[in-house]
Amino acid sequence: MSRALRNSHAKILMLVLLPAFAALFLNDVVAAQGKAPSFRVIALAEHGGIHKPFVDAAKIWLGKLASENNFTVDYIEDTEKIDDPFLARYDLFIQLNYPPYNWTDTAKAAFIKYIEQGKGGWIGFHHATLLGEFDGFQVWPWFRQFMGGIRFKNYIATFVTGEVTIEDKNHPAMKGIASPFVIKDEEWYTYDTSPRPNVHVLASVDEKTYTPVTDLKMGDHPVIWTNEHVKARNIYIFMGHRPEHFDNKSFTQIFTNSIFWAAGQQDNRAK
Repeated sequence: MSRALRNSHAKILMLVLLPAFAALFLNDVVAAQGKAPSFRVIALAEHGGIHKPFVDAAKIWLGKLASENNFTVDYIEDTEKIDDPFLARYDLFIQLNYPPYNWTDTAKAAFIKYIEQGKGGWIGFHHATLLGEFDGFQVWPWFRQFMGGIRFKNYIATFVTGEVTIEDKNHPAMKGIASPFVIKDEEWYTYDTSPRPNVHVLASVDEKTYTPVTDLKMGDHPVIWTNEHVKARNIYIFMGHRPEHFDNKSFTQIFTNSIFWAAGQQDNRAK
């Protein structure tokens, strides 16, 4: 066979195969883009005030984590949309610093059912334990019990750095976390009582390590816990005032662990 004829056959073969290869590649791309998310998250996020920088940083961090692990995060800034059908769309509810008041009655009823019947998981941060009479609202008794029967008492307005000690190293939320780890410049809340008798404490702050020194202390001071008296996987993480926490590998690892554990999605986590 002449060289010219061989070249002609080769060109014809390429013309035939190229569209086929292109179609296969396009199908793979479309399939990847159209892949259903492994789970869905709804975040109730504060939209203003002193916690907005933390919320803004959380949205950036969550967006990256969701993209890498094929899950979605939707945001709401009040409780108007919350009812049973709305929550049924989500595997995990993140209370991103939103306080436990100014909820509609419908939202309260739906959330209680979601938690007590284990319809999804829950992660709460920082402001979620602002339990008391604030902004003209009375304390929410159910949520107070959900958080271990505590009531907000005070906070360290000047901010201090403290060491957090892990108490249950075997809990999935604590996987890979060194103990103790440092949390810088937090406004640690104090409560009228420790939640310990009513919850499973995962970590506590060692008040002897506060820098600078302050007299505002609880004694026994849990800062991460889960309430095992309800069906939903749930975890409260006190730390959550400053956006710089997202530069703290211990904090972000706990947040990551908590997302996949609370949503029951450990098998869908990227390696």
